[in-house]
Amino acid sequence: MALNSQQIKVGVLRALLGLTPLLLMGFWTLVTFYLVEKNTPQEKSAVERVRLHEPDYTIKDGTLSALNELGGTKYRVLGKKLTHYDDDASIDILTPRMRLFQTDKAPVTVKADTGHLDGDLTIMDLYDNAEIFRPAQAATETQPASLRMLASSSYFKVFINDDIIETDRPVTLEQGMSIMNSTAGGTFNNVDQSMKLSGQVKGRIERAPKGAQ
Repeated sequence: MALNSQQIKVGVLRALLGLTPLLLMGFWTLVTFYLVEKNTPQEKSAVERVRLHEPDYTIKDGTLSALNELGGTKYRVLGKKLTHYDDDASIDILTPRMRLFQTDKAPVTVKADTGHLDGDLTIMDLYDNAEIFRPAQAATETQPASLRMLASSSYFKVFINDDIIETDRPVTLEQGMSIMNSTAGGTFNNVDQSMKLSGQVKGRIERAPKGAQ
C-alpha cells in the first residue's frame, strides 16, 4: 500500500517524539561534562607544580665563604644552624656571624640572633640583637688610626656586593668613648668603614685620648 506524504510526515514526527528523551539525556550529559571539566583544577606535572617553601637540608655549625677578584676572602658567614630551602635557594641562619674583609683594614664583624640569606647570596637580613663591630686599628702608611666602633639595633640589612649595611630602625653607635642614638637608623659603608646616622640624633661626643688617633 502506498503511503502519502501526510502519513510519512506523521511517522517521522512520531519517531522524533520517541527520540526526544534520548536527545535530552544526551544534551544534559554533555552540559554536565562541560561544567565538570571547567571547574576541575587541571592536574599539573611534577615540574609545573609550585614547590613549597620547605627545607631540603640543614647544616650544623656551617660556614659560607666568598672570594674577591684577587682570590682573598671577601666575606665569611658562620652559623650554629643553616637551613636551606629548595624553592628559592635561600638560607635561614641561627646566630649568624658575618665577617667582612677589606684590604689594609680591620675585619668588620656583623652578628645577630637570627638571619636570612637570599638565594642569590647578595642580601642578608639580621634580626634581634644585631651588631656591627669594628675593632680599633693603629695607623698605617695608608690609613689613619681608628677607634673601636660598635653599632647596635634590632635589625640590619647587609648588601653584600655593595659593602653596605643599613637599618631604618633605632640604632646606637659607640665609637671610642662617644655614644650616639638615632631614631631612624643609619648606613655603614664597609669600604671606608664609616657610619652615617639618620633622623634625630642625640648623644655625647668624647675627645679621643691623646695618641689614639
